[in-house]
Amino acid sequence: MTAGLHQPDKDQGPISISGPLSAALPQRLQIPWFLRLRDTLSSYLPLLLMALLALASWWLVKNSPRPQEPGEERALSSEPDYTMSQFALERFDVDGRLKLRIEGAQLRHIPATDRIEIDTALIRAIAPDGRVTLARAQRAIGNGDGSEVQLLGGAEVSSSDAEGRPLVMQGEFLHAFLITERVRSHLPVLVRHAGSELRAGGMEYDHVARRLDLKGPLRSYVAPRVAK
Repeated sequence: MTAGLHQPDKDQGPISISGPLSAALPQRLQIPWFLRLRDTLSSYLPLLLMALLALASWWLVKNSPRPQEPGEERALSSEPDYTMSQFALERFDVDGRLKLRIEGAQLRHIPATDRIEIDTALIRAIAPDGRVTLARAQRAIGNGDGSEVQLLGGAEVSSSDAEGRPLVMQGEFLHAFLITERVRSHLPVLVRHAGSELRAGGMEYDHVARRLDLKGPLRSYVAPRVAK
């Protein structure tokens, strides 16, 4: 038995398509352009967000300050970073007893050398045995705790020896170590002790060792001993 394709008659009308496909096709063609654009952007949104995050990370890295290299450290200034006027500083030992008092017309701290400069300086150091040492000068340069100070212009250090007799050292420059109780100078000095005067080209004094070394040239006036 044979069968052949059925050819529609010429007078038969055009073939129509019915069902779900015929309903969906017109709707697709009628979607507005901005809705199709929204759907397209929604599909690429994760990729766009990743690109923006990558761009932001690159910008942050590019504009973040770099850590300073060892050779890039900023040089410390020779200008004072703080000053004090008509001041008085006091330092105490672990038992609360006064051991050092520094006074002056003005104090300046120099960061480049970590030193203090004092105009019209007056320093009072108190030893553990209660003995007082006074140091004064038109200008003083010292470390922060005042234990070491260079006295410049009208310098004077006064104290007493082991027997309690007055000892005064004067000069245009005196280098005083107030904690270890030593005084030195490479410039001319005048030493007054027990009624005698000694002029020398320099000096080295160590109170703990009870020793005074004078450098020439020397000139001296020795007070005569009083007979008992």
